[in-house]
Amino acid sequence: MRSWTWSKVEVRAVNDGTTTPCAGHTLIPWDGNKLLSVAGHTKDPSETLQVKVFDLQTSTWSILKTYGQPPVSRGGQSVTLVGTTLVIFGGQDAKRSLLNDLHILDLETMTWDEMDTVGVRPSPRSDHAAAVHADRYLLIFGGGSHATCFNDLHVLDLQTMEWSRPIQQGEIPSPRAGHCGVTVGENWFIVGGGNNKSGVSETVVLNMSTLVWSVVTTVQGRVPLASEGSSLVLSSYNGEDILVAFGGYNGRYNNEVNVLKPSHKSTLQSKMMETPVPDSVSAVQNVTNPTRDVESEFETGQEGRIREIVMDNIDSEPKITKVEETNEHRITILKAEKEEVESSLTKEKMQTYQLRQELTEAETRNTELYKELQSVRGQLAAEQSRCFKLENVDSRKQAALNAKQRQSSGSVWGWLAGTPPSERVDDSS
Repeated sequence: MRSWTWSKVEVRAVNDGTTTPCAGHTLIPWDGNKLLSVAGHTKDPSETLQVKVFDLQTSTWSILKTYGQPPVSRGGQSVTLVGTTLVIFGGQDAKRSLLNDLHILDLETMTWDEMDTVGVRPSPRSDHAAAVHADRYLLIFGGGSHATCFNDLHVLDLQTMEWSRPIQQGEIPSPRAGHCGVTVGENWFIVGGGNNKSGVSETVVLNMSTLVWSVVTTVQGRVPLASEGSSLVLSSYNGEDILVAFGGYNGRYNNEVNVLKPSHKSTLQSKMMETPVPDSVSAVQNVTNPTRDVESEFETGQEGRIREIVMDNIDSEPKITKVEETNEHRITILKAEKEEVESSLTKEKMQTYQLRQELTEAETRNTELYKELQSVRGQLAAEQSRCFKLENVDSRKQAALNAKQRQSSGSVWGWLAGTPPSERVDDSS
């Protein structure tokens, strides 16, 4: 970041799959000299989300051992470090299903937990941006579904775990997904993104205390800065903050580096970079109309370029948005919400139709089973009747047999008593 020179990190060979290529993951600095690589899409995804650790001193990868129930694997999620806790929201799973679940990973106990929240949570989405304010409020901005991009702002109170959708003020950004963001104090800078038609050209900033949006600068044409999937980091140069954006996709992949130097003042006044460019970088100044952006491109001696983007002048008082623009934003929001509702309604109708079909099939099976039951009952009744008849026949046969045995017994006693057979017959009569 001083000489603007790239160098490749030689990673030590490992055999546990921790260097599997992935996209849509999140890198989080942790524990001073480590990076956490959270989630991401891979060719052969695992069932649950993995967290990998890269040691900057030993240049080795390892898988972080965690406890509890980890979330389902995904990409395009947001991961925010709040104290010693990672907060994971949304994304898209391996089956392309959009998510809006909330999970936390305690980096002290290495334990996962899915959080129950109250209020209306954001609709399922991926490729959104997230930031934390005052170590308490999680902000979610934008993102997209399969057909729609959003420009809504949601806030989660991490103490009460309650979602809210505050009223945005100022120059509300257009819908976008695949943008990147970074916080400088109470200001949240949002760079790039796309809206399914083109890349977003303006860089915007949100004052997280007042929830007022302002446009920082706008790039012209189809330039790499107006891309999806760029990365953005906060760094410093000669003691002053700079934002460094790298790469992205806007119809083609690029490896350009863009540098923005924000002012420390709340007015966000435009300011040219006053520090001298390093000797290793040759600068070519492009002087343009003073009322427009001023850009300076630096050749790095390698394939990549470094371009300094200077912010537009922004008044200390927020600009009053025209009624027409406000209405357009509201119409855009309503259209997006309408499409989401219609999509949800279509899904509900399909589920209702499937349930009705299953209910009809269940009723048909129930009718057939009832008929079978009635048939079995009829067979059982007939069998019981037959058994009853057999029991009556057996009873009669047994009675006749007993009678014969009594007759036979009387003859024997008569013979023993010396009674002639004729008298025995008379006696018996």
